[in-house]
Amino acid sequence: MPALPILLLAAGASSRMDGRDKLLEPVAGGVPLLTERVAAARATGQQVWVALPPQPRAPARWRNSTGAQRLEIAHPEEGMGASLAQLVAALPDTTEGAMVLPADMPDITSADMTRLLEAFDPGRVVRGATADGTPGHPVLFPRSWFGRLVRLTGDKGARDLLRAAPARLVPMPGENARTDLDTPEQWDAWRAAPQTDMP
Repeated sequence: MPALPILLLAAGASSRMDGRDKLLEPVAGGVPLLTERVAAARATGQQVWVALPPQPRAPARWRNSTGAQRLEIAHPEEGMGASLAQLVAALPDTTEGAMVLPADMPDITSADMTRLLEAFDPGRVVRGATADGTPGHPVLFPRSWFGRLVRLTGDKGARDLLRAAPARLVPMPGENARTDLDTPEQWDAWRAAPQTDMP
């Protein structure tokens, strides 16, 4: 498999969590979500990069993201697009593509990520989807897209770019590709739902 690093977006402010940090919420075994996401991504065998706020602002995120290549985003308030642009700009010139995954999506498994990596197409974007075919995450960009990604700004990420260029969809179980947890209520509902084993 070619070198396809996984880029975890973890620089956001958790502004809808009533003072809690969603990326430090405990998941299986009481492990913080960010720690578990780094481990799940590393289990694919690919290098993992994490976009983080400045260390003085979020020391716990830095402590809980060891094992990844960490990139400090000086102005995370500029939005997810800016964070993604900086991550892509930092990748080595030999990188053939990169997978983008928001760090607040706990249901995407190592197996889901591997399935997407195995579908890599150097001429086309490959994107995770729900079992019924609704597009979601992760998104695997070939190197030919990097020039567009490094110019991103704001908080939409690559959403507008993806609308203009249909991706090949790779279905994943259930709602794995769409479940993100932004509020305490969403976390409570997710914890109350039956959980399946996550390889």
